[in-house]
Parts: sequence; C-alpha cells; structure tokens
Amino acid sequence: MATENGLRQAHDVVVIGSGAAGLTAALALAETRSVLVLAKGTLTGGSTAWAQGGIAAVLDTGDTFEDHIRDTMVAGAGLNDLATVEFVIERAPQSIDRLCELGVPFNRDADSLHLTREGGHSHRRIVHVDDATGWAVQEALLKAAEANPNITLLPGRTCIDLITDRHREHFSAAGRVWGVYALNEETGRVERHVARATVLASGGAGRVYQFSTAPRGATGDGIAMAWRAGARVSNMEMMQFHPTCLYNLDVKNFLITEAVRGEGGHLLHPETGRRFMVDYDPERMELAPRDVVARAIDDQIKRFGLDYVHLNISHQPADFVREHFPTIYDKLMGLGIDMTKQPIPVVPAQHYTCGGVVVGLDARTDVPGLWAAGECTESGLHGANRLASNSLLECFVFGEAAAQDILSRWDTLEAPPAVLPWDESRVTDSDEEVVIKQNWTEIRRFMWNYVGIVRTTKRLERAAHRIALLKREVEEYYGAFRVTTDLIELRNLLQSAELIVTSALHRKESRGLHYTMDYPDMAAEAKDTVLVP
Repeated sequence: MATENGLRQAHDVVVIGSGAAGLTAALALAETRSVLVLAKGTLTGGSTAWAQGGIAAVLDTGDTFEDHIRDTMVAGAGLNDLATVEFVIERAPQSIDRLCELGVPFNRDADSLHLTREGGHSHRRIVHVDDATGWAVQEALLKAAEANPNITLLPGRTCIDLITDRHREHFSAAGRVWGVYALNEETGRVERHVARATVLASGGAGRVYQFSTAPRGATGDGIAMAWRAGARVSNMEMMQFHPTCLYNLDVKNFLITEAVRGEGGHLLHPETGRRFMVDYDPERMELAPRDVVARAIDDQIKRFGLDYVHLNISHQPADFVREHFPTIYDKLMGLGIDMTKQPIPVVPAQHYTCGGVVVGLDARTDVPGLWAAGECTESGLHGANRLASNSLLECFVFGEAAAQDILSRWDTLEAPPAVLPWDESRVTDSDEEVVIKQNWTEIRRFMWNYVGIVRTTKRLERAAHRIALLKREVEEYYGAFRVTTDLIELRNLLQSAELIVTSALHRKESRGLHYTMDYPDMAAEAKDTVLVP
C-alpha cells in the first residue's frame, strides 16, 4: 500500500521468515496489526517443513516440568540459561493446545496424544504427526495465515540488509531498525519494506557446511543482517551435528529422525555388527544426546576408515516400523533399502545452529525495533547442545513472546521515517558468477574439514585465514555488481562462517557441541561466547 514516504508497501510489522517462529508471531500480531511476512523462495522452503521428529512437551502422567528442564540442561552441558529453559518448557503444553486448535493432526492413542521418546529425554514427551511433524505444523500455520486479512504473505523475497537509521533520508546514528531491503527474485529489483517493528525468524546457518540436513536457504541471513545492524551474537561455535543422516551418493540431506533410536534402533559397526555406543556412553547408549552420539559415529568412521555406520531397527515388528516411520520407510524403499529387514547406512551431518542473535525472554535484540525468534537466535534455551524436539517448541514460545512484547509497547513505537531507496547507480550485471559458485564450494568444504565435529586450534586458524582472503574478494565483487540471491547468500554464509570460527577460537575448553583436541576438558564455569560488532 502507498504511504506518506512514497514507498510501494508499508505495514505495521515486517516478519522475515515464514516458518514456525515467523508465522506464530504473525498470527498473534495480526489480531490488531497489519503484518507483512517475507519469505526467501517459497513460503514452505524453511526448516520447519523439514522437521521429522516432533515437539517436546510435558503431557504424560509421571513426567514433570522439572524432568524436562533437567534433561534440557544436561544436554546443554550447563550452558543453558535456567530462566529461559523454565520459561519455554512451562509454556510447551499451551503451545501444543494452540496447534491442536489450528488443526495439526497429531498422532493419538484413544483420547490422548501419542508420545514418543528421543535421545536425551528421560520420558516419552514427543508429540508428533507420524515422522513428518514439521510439514503438518507448517501447513496448519500457513493455512491460518492465508485466511487472516491482516497478514500479507510475500514469497520470492531475499532480504539483503536491515533498514537502520543510517538509511534515513536525514541520517541518524541512533541505530534503530525500520524494516528491510529485499530483492524481488522475479524482477531483480530491490524493494524497501518499512515498519515500526521487525521480527527476524529467518532460520539458521547450516548451509555453511558441506554436509547438512538444513534446506538450501539456511545461509545465516538473519544472523548476518543483525550483526551488520549492530546486534550481539552468542555461542556460534555450538553447531549441532545430527548423528544420523542417510548415507547415499545420489540422495543428499535426508535425515533419519532421532525417534528411530528412540523406538529401539541400534547403531552398529557395519562390518562386525557390534553395538559400539557401549564404548562411549554405556548407560544411555543410542539415547545419549546428539553431541555424544555424533562424536561416537565420527570416531568410528575415522578410526576404522568407514564410509558410514549402520542404524538398525529391523528387530522391531515390521508393522510397528512402517506405522511409526512411513515417510522414512517409503523414501528408503525407493532407494532399495527395506528398513524392516536391513540396516540403514548413516553419517553425521550439520543439523542445527544453537547460537545466534542474543535475545531476552521478550525476544528483543540489542537493536531497538528488532525482535527475533527461532533458530537465528541464542535465547539461552539450548546451551551447548539442543535437546531433541526443543527446536519447534522454541519457535512457538518466542514467536508468541515477540508478538506480545511488540503489542504491549506499541504506543511507544514511532512511525517509520523517510527511507532512502537502494542505490543501484554504481552496479552492473556480472558475467563472472562462477566466482560465487567457487567461493560457496570452498567455504563449505573448509568449514566441514576444519570446523566440524572435532576441532583443533590449528584447523580453526586455517579456516580464519581463508575467511579473511575470501572476505576481501566477496566485498569487492559485492560492491561492483548487481545483487542476486546467490551473491546475497554467499555474503551471509561468509559472515556466518567468520562468526562461527571466531567464537570457536574464543572457547578454550570442550563443552557440548564444541569439542577441541587442544582443550579436551570442560571448564569449571560455563560461560557464553558473546561477540559484539
């Protein structure tokens, strides 16, 4: 709609991201405000739709908030913020109730929700829709958003940078955020989307690694944009590697959900058939937290020169396996693997960004006018390792928190100022886009090899050196040519990689997901790694 600033579109609130966190915030805000939801690519292209396992909540007789809190803190190696953990877990049942009201068809046993168990959990507390929970949640949220007249959904928009006071027609150094510049992927032109409040819900930075279960668009856009706008980031070294990604040369990034181990799956040496987790965590075995299991598999692969290990659930009844894992079963059958009769070849892959933009319980960042929720944040919930199925839960709780905080202070939020248009006067189209592909490939390979599951100071320094070289090259390219989605993502990948490596070099211990051979012991005190722009 037209505004007094001459912009093509303006709304009360801009939400960047159309997954669980973004749509939860948008639906709560839209009760009284006009909301614009921007999505890179399609509206269903984020990580939410890919989530297989489920959502953790205390719903079972005998389970308690205290148990869920303790499991989360244990998995997070004590780096979690207790107040945040309590805040999220105590709101989990309400989040499940809201999703039921939206029509999410959770699996049920008679009159109650069916609960499964996953690694690190002491009780069955995972609500799910077969093994495709994320897709069912995405569909329900999107259907509600599409039906809401106060929500405008705008796919095909790659966000470039947050609009701050330095982009005003009359420059100010105050540092407030007023919306975002976004590339229209169809027209190739850059649009201004201004608002009183902006919510980042743009997902993680998984694609900084060569092997990842994250979708193609998980390039750290929100984290990089917030950093450039002046927000602190924390614990970026805490990159979670999922233990069990399908090993198949023709199929990339297919996750074998945690619930396969939760329902009795065994990890086996592919040549001897031995359950090797007894050597790493004899009490919890395959139900140990993800960091423990991922390091164990990585050790087996490197020690014995393997390509993969086996995940076997064929000892369970065939009907049980097909009923609990229909999506995985069908996918594997299409590849000639019958999981009811034979083991699944698996390897670890990057899965979740536990660090990110620092937010409080109100989802506010350091930068006025900017809120954030979901995987792009570091809220204090996950600490040094995310407990399985706490991720979607965080999206719902903090998406709601962002909306409520914005609404509670609405009368104090100023109307947006006049904002400068994107300057394209100095740039041209490029005939050297091979540079983008080359640099993208190089980043992902050295991050996998040098900043992966097991690290050393020397490897991290090598990665830092390559990042410094690439930054100069990318900045030169970025300043000379018209922006494209690939170029924007490359810039953000590189910024995310720098934040990860810098954070990893700062941590002189091994804790949770950060394991370094130079400092194999855990320090007595758990401290966040906080980087300030």
